[in-house]
Amino acid sequence: MKPWQGRFTKTGNESIDEFNASIDFDKRLYRQDIRGSIAHCRMLAKQGIITGEEAADIETGLLCVLADMEAGKIAADAYAEDIHMCIESALTERIGAAGKKLHTARSRNDQVALDMRLYLKEETALIRDMLKELTETLADTAKAHRDTVMPGYTHLQRAQPVTLAFHLLAYCRMFLRDADRFGDCIQRADALPLGAGALAGVTYETDREFLRKELGFARVCENAMDAVSDRDFALEFLAAAAICMMHTSRLCEELIMWSSAEFGFIEQDDAFSTGSSIMPQKKNPDVAELIRGKTGRVYGDLFTLLTIMKGLPLAYNKDMQEDKPPVFDAADTLKACIPMLSDMLKTVTVKRERMEEAVRGGFMNATDAADYLVRKGVPFRDCHEIIGRIVLHCISEDKAIEEMSIDELRQFSPHFDDDIYENISARACIAAKRSEGSTSFESVERQIALIEESIAALK
Repeated sequence: MKPWQGRFTKTGNESIDEFNASIDFDKRLYRQDIRGSIAHCRMLAKQGIITGEEAADIETGLLCVLADMEAGKIAADAYAEDIHMCIESALTERIGAAGKKLHTARSRNDQVALDMRLYLKEETALIRDMLKELTETLADTAKAHRDTVMPGYTHLQRAQPVTLAFHLLAYCRMFLRDADRFGDCIQRADALPLGAGALAGVTYETDREFLRKELGFARVCENAMDAVSDRDFALEFLAAAAICMMHTSRLCEELIMWSSAEFGFIEQDDAFSTGSSIMPQKKNPDVAELIRGKTGRVYGDLFTLLTIMKGLPLAYNKDMQEDKPPVFDAADTLKACIPMLSDMLKTVTVKRERMEEAVRGGFMNATDAADYLVRKGVPFRDCHEIIGRIVLHCISEDKAIEEMSIDELRQFSPHFDDDIYENISARACIAAKRSEGSTSFESVERQIALIEESIAALK
């Protein structure tokens, strides 16, 4: 008999049971559910709502159910509807009537909200650890390439010379912010919903502060209806997950481009590449492409839950049963992609010479040439026009600015002197950057130190 069958005169058919059930996906919450049930059982005994003997039988029974579920001895079928009823049914089979007392002073509404918060606190902490490792990998690679010069781009056009270290440190900052966002998510999820009941609280003299301490929450949800009816903590997790995957996707896109013959900046390790079934010469960056592709999947998870929640009146609605698949999928996707990206980065071969060769084309020292004239007293807007005309001249002559003679340069401005050449080499352009956070070699050293401090501070 269903736990709610007393009100009904008809039983549902098998297809309705299957349609209504969430056991296929929420069965993965069994550890969180049993943990919450043990705490609830202890609270009931402490408050005298059940006897100490009943509580001991219930807790022993729940631990046996946990062991059996870990061993795969308990089948999760649609008749049980959800993981909560599956566990309660298995408990009652083992210890008898005492098992039926466990659900006193709680509802499946506050029970599932508890399970989801416990799950997300655990998963988010794991993801933050993975982001820490990824950031460490990027920082280590940056340290190895302090002096590797490469083009910096805007609009995917060569813009100004930078170092590879500088480029990678930008991603370090992105992933550190992702870790911070997930840390914020934990704070928002760190409120205990158990004890809220179905929506209005319970009539028993319960001790939610005891439950809070038992389950390791920072605080108690202050409004019972809010506790069971919102999933903003899950939405916040999904939003952070989507932003994080966006960052992984951008990095993977660059790795994919950089490994192409057109760029030739890096070579992917064979272990993270695949071949073609028809073209024997191919070496495809499939792992990076899959991470890029899975980003859209996580975006979909966020949009799914936003759509589910957008029109729901308070409090709990059955629609909210569908909150779990997108949350589980996003968490699983991040836990697969982040370590994979970290491992892939450790094996990438950087082609320094090719990167430096690319810097020599595209007039990437044009801004520095303009800045040179500024230091000679020429207004910047005039400098911009002068260098623009020089670039146009160089294009027609098929040469670089640094290949022009001093006499040629003076045809465009009398302010050019022989020291222009030492000011517009790629390394000089990089070293000349003085602003905080710039690509200069000194600035990059400071940034590496700050990144390492930030990584160490991640908890």
